[in-house]
Amino acid sequence: MSPLEIAGLTIFILVLFAGIFSTVFGLPGTLIILLDVILYALCTGFERIGFKIIAILFIIALLAETLDFALLMAGAARFWLSKRMIWASVTCGIIGAVLLTPALLGLGIIAGAFLGGFTGMLTVELIRQYSLKPAFRTGYRAILGRSAGILLKGFSALAMTVITLSNVYS
Repeated sequence: MSPLEIAGLTIFILVLFAGIFSTVFGLPGTLIILLDVILYALCTGFERIGFKIIAILFIIALLAETLDFALLMAGAARFWLSKRMIWASVTCGIIGAVLLTPALLGLGIIAGAFLGGFTGMLTVELIRQYSLKPAFRTGYRAILGRSAGILLKGFSALAMTVITLSNVYS
């Protein structure tokens, strides 16, 4: 591989990682991953990733985003982003990646970063909710609905990344 190909593959993998981690904050990470895979497939001439894989990833992304939207419409809360939440999420994501890497190797890095980031974000949100007066707190059902949406999109993004990387490296 030439240095340019290595740099391109590194950027591709970093964008996949950013897509997974962005689901923690409620952003459309599955769409980021899908667009990254399509761009990679175009750059490589659909050599490793074909139209079938892109179609499968499109279906997964569509289902994940649709279900997340349905949960939001059913009354799931939106979490407020703050600097403290971002720092806690990044810190816990690094800790999660370090803890899961020995057990799951490459998948442990990705899954640990997502689960740790989610844990950090949820912890900061629960602490923020606890500091509010009871009348202003979000209900537990709404928090559970939002958490379910984030976990659904996150695990969909993990599945999309595993499918993509298994085809790239096979």
